[in-house]
Amino acid sequence: MSITLEEETQAEQRPRRLGAAVALETVGVSAAVATLSLGLLGTIPEHPHFDVGREVFGNIPDPIVVLFYVGLAAFLWLTFHLFAQRAASWEQGSGDRRTGQWEERFKKLSEGLRMKTLMRDRRAGVMHSLIYYGFIVLFLGTVTLEIDHLLPSNLKFLHGVVYQGYSAILDLASLVFLGGLALAFAGRYLIPEWRIRSKTKPEDMWILGVLALIGITGLLTEAARISLAGRPEFELWSFVGYPLSYLFPVATASGWHQFFWIFHVVAFVAFLVILPVTKLRHMVTSPANLFLSARERPKGAMREMPNLLEVEDIDTIGASVVTDLTWKQIFDTDACTICGRCTSVCPANITGKPLDPREMVLKTGEVAAANAGVSPPLSTTATLEAAGSLFDRIHPDEVFACTTCRACDEICPVNIEILDRILDMRRYLTLMESEFPTELGKAFVAMENQSNPWGLSQQARADWTSELDFEVPVFGQNGKDSAEYLWFVGCAGSFDDRNTAVSVSLARLLNRAGIDFAILGTAELCNGDPARRSGNEFVFQQLALQNIETFEELGVEKIITQCAHCFNTLGNEYRQFGGEYEVVHHSQLLAELLRQGRIDEPVKANGEKKTIAYHDPCYLGRHNDVYVAPREVVAGSGNDVVEMERSGTRALCCGAGGARFWMEETTGKKVNIERAEEALSTEADEIAVACPFCFVMLDDGVKELGRDDVPVRDIAMILADGLQEPAEPV
Repeated sequence: MSITLEEETQAEQRPRRLGAAVALETVGVSAAVATLSLGLLGTIPEHPHFDVGREVFGNIPDPIVVLFYVGLAAFLWLTFHLFAQRAASWEQGSGDRRTGQWEERFKKLSEGLRMKTLMRDRRAGVMHSLIYYGFIVLFLGTVTLEIDHLLPSNLKFLHGVVYQGYSAILDLASLVFLGGLALAFAGRYLIPEWRIRSKTKPEDMWILGVLALIGITGLLTEAARISLAGRPEFELWSFVGYPLSYLFPVATASGWHQFFWIFHVVAFVAFLVILPVTKLRHMVTSPANLFLSARERPKGAMREMPNLLEVEDIDTIGASVVTDLTWKQIFDTDACTICGRCTSVCPANITGKPLDPREMVLKTGEVAAANAGVSPPLSTTATLEAAGSLFDRIHPDEVFACTTCRACDEICPVNIEILDRILDMRRYLTLMESEFPTELGKAFVAMENQSNPWGLSQQARADWTSELDFEVPVFGQNGKDSAEYLWFVGCAGSFDDRNTAVSVSLARLLNRAGIDFAILGTAELCNGDPARRSGNEFVFQQLALQNIETFEELGVEKIITQCAHCFNTLGNEYRQFGGEYEVVHHSQLLAELLRQGRIDEPVKANGEKKTIAYHDPCYLGRHNDVYVAPREVVAGSGNDVVEMERSGTRALCCGAGGARFWMEETTGKKVNIERAEEALSTEADEIAVACPFCFVMLDDGVKELGRDDVPVRDIAMILADGLQEPAEPV
């Protein structure tokens, strides 16, 4: 992709994005006009008296009814106007195509509207569901009442049994709504988790107070109305309002009814005002964000960049000011519920590093809001010096503390894309400011000069094959010009002493299964993941484009990798530069070979099973949703799999991702120690991994904890134990 094409694409999208504010203003005016029209239409139908029913606006003077419709129209317009101002803030960002994939979008929207995404945290999910569903039913009840009010006499339906059922449903919804608010109050002020308590602001009490007033004044208005009507027997269906009616003597019920009716309207108007200017806006923006979350780019891939080896007229790379972000990244900041789930699972934050994913979102939002002249996502006392500068609020140490494990993105109930903004800022710091951890400099030079971050000679790429008693085929040698699979061994599998043992084991398994494969040998270069994840897009593209050229020359279509990072980069990111391949991780291939019976049934020398704790690599699991296959391989080795406390989508990172493998860890507790402790707490006989970086990090962690008795090994090594005899050429 050329920079010209990118600019053209953004130019095509800009008119559509700039219409958001105008569209909201238009909707606001339309809503105001519609409200005034409803008020006018409400004067036309006859309003008969039903034996079982009630009169809409009964006991409310006409001037107040007129004021009600006029005031409601004005505040509805104000609500949309304030949202339109926020839209102007979102539109500071660059283009980001979020159209197409409609089935997926509506599925995500449905999950949000049904509170499904919130139920990952049961307590928070139940609380939000009670408030949400209670509010929705009460709102629909009001809409139903207005519809009945506008209908001619012969079509009115809110009387008799229908009215009684309607009354009971609304009273139940009021209890559900207020019950949810009570849980919210307890969860925030009485028994709060740290992630909630740390971000509690005065506006939280205002939000809860206004919502509670809507529910309470609604019930008290109903109670006073029932008392005024003489407590007819059919009103017993209002099982909350009827008992409360005894609070109001008949003689004063009229005044109390008018008072609470007006109070109820004022509370709702207050709700309309605080909705767009406080974090309560997530009622609207969170479902919208879920709808917008689907994208063509795989979730394991970084945002695409133009070919830096070809373009010369690019002004900046990455993100340093708010306008460098996409409109979606800015919209994310208004969709944030500030729940702190991302913070609670961040390995950097858990172990005392400066990164807090929630703060990353909020700080971005503060800068965007200040630049657009609107209120920040959360009330703050921070002062911003440089207009629109992200680094006015975000320190480089926060940016480089990230392990890119994607735990924050995965757990977010509203699909905020936190990792993208961190990596975009890394790109800027690394390439535009040359501001990155010192240790990365050596890795960058090594990848540029020796094509691997270890800085070892390319001539040693295939030295590990000497440990085998059969020949590993190499493309271009001994007449090997083609193969079904290219086995991309990776830098760790070629150079790291522990991981060359994985390569040997995998070679034996592939050979035994009769897989037609070949390696590149000295022609293989680093896939570029350490460079790209640390912000050095230029070095990444150098390596990627050379690898792609080699693959094309050899006609490569299928690739095997034992490294989760190679798996992700080759499969998800090379396609950005024209490299489309079928990439399979060795866990997936080995699991399939076991199912096909192409690998010997495992036999243990001592006939005993081991319990093995499996660690999920971030770039295999959360980045690519591969969870089952590695466990099938461990189980297929004849051993029992045990799970750590944090596993699957919530597995804790080993600490190596995002090029952290090449950086020193001097702040807080080491991530690999935290994970090693968790693995050891399972009391497993062995720890299984499926990524070379996880192998090194967990092995170092276990040894640092003095537990040399618990080996850490790759799943290929564990499965190779079960081969009944040394592998022979097939």
